Amino acid sequence: MVTLTDSMAGGVLESWLGSVGAKIGSCDRIVAGGLRFAFYGRTSTAEFQDPVTSRGWQIEAARGVITGQGVIVAEFFDVGCSRRVVWQDRPEASALLAELTARERRFDAVVGEFERAFGAGQFDELLELCAEHGVAVWLPEASGPVEVGSPAHRVLMMVLGAQSQREVLRARHRTIAAMRTQVTEQGRYLGGRPPYGYMLVDAGPHPNRVHASWGRRLRTLAPDPVTARHVRWIFAQRLAGRSAASIARELTERGVPSPSGTDPVRNRHRTTGEWSLRTVIEILRNPRYTGRQVWNRTSSDRSQRSAKTGRFGQARNAAGQWVISQTATHPALVSEEDFVAAQSVSAHGSGVMAALVPTGCPA
Repeated sequence: MVTLTDSMAGGVLESWLGSVGAKIGSCDRIVAGGLRFAFYGRTSTAEFQDPVTSRGWQIEAARGVITGQGVIVAEFFDVGCSRRVVWQDRPEASALLAELTARERRFDAVVGEFERAFGAGQFDELLELCAEHGVAVWLPEASGPVEVGSPAHRVLMMVLGAQSQREVLRARHRTIAAMRTQVTEQGRYLGGRPPYGYMLVDAGPHPNRVHASWGRRLRTLAPDPVTARHVRWIFAQRLAGRSAASIARELTERGVPSPSGTDPVRNRHRTTGEWSLRTVIEILRNPRYTGRQVWNRTSSDRSQRSAKTGRFGQARNAAGQWVISQTATHPALVSEEDFVAAQSVSAHGSGVMAALVPTGCPA
């Protein structure tokens, strides 16, 4: 007896489906005398987008524009790369550029969607470079190859660039506005590691019924039974006039677990569990210890990634840009009055804490 599995293994089912015109997978068909294409695609994140699905629809669009003209023989797909990152700094895009100038190049043309592949000003550079090496660039938006020097195509590229930038700005505005509302009005925890002294606990089903039906639930902060008392002690010592440096020394001498020591999985790049001056200052400057939810204290720069840690670069935002919940959302480890007072405490040898601008990681 021939099973379905046996048939598929032998190509029987595929042959039958092909004979009746069914579309099997996404196989390219060799075109006699056709072009050899390199496909390029990209997805911005690996955490919030499905790279398999994203690649699927992008390569389907690419195949649609080259149907009858050639076949895709090479794929280059970057995962977790912002379009703002130049091609030379994207792993797969840089590999494509390297092969573009190689003697044994596998492809005659490059195909990919404009909005996925290029940031502002990047397309003209690639088009010129490809033309120098006799390689055409095909876009679904152009319904074929882009002609160098064509006034019509130049206008199209300008329109696509403006449209792409507009969509980026609109999406960013909608996302930031939504997150601002979620923090200020709902006091929602928006992710990231909990501050030292807190742990994450369940906060009930997601308010969106669809998300709730998928099993998604909210989380909130609760005092950590081991580390919360150390945060209270740090604020008490600061209010008593002690310097941040002396607080850090005593914590290390007493063997109190530091933030990196408490969470070694997320701190593999740190080899010591000692308390630093910056860590103590960062705790003293974190308003989330008052029970308020706070967002936008820092901003990520996805165009820069640390070669050592793999993390994106971060910039500290001014206090006026912070977004703070209207009411308390979790148990406070210090009162608002004591937190504000701690910001102006001056200790011997340390000066005013507000004058210190820490650059270390958040507690």
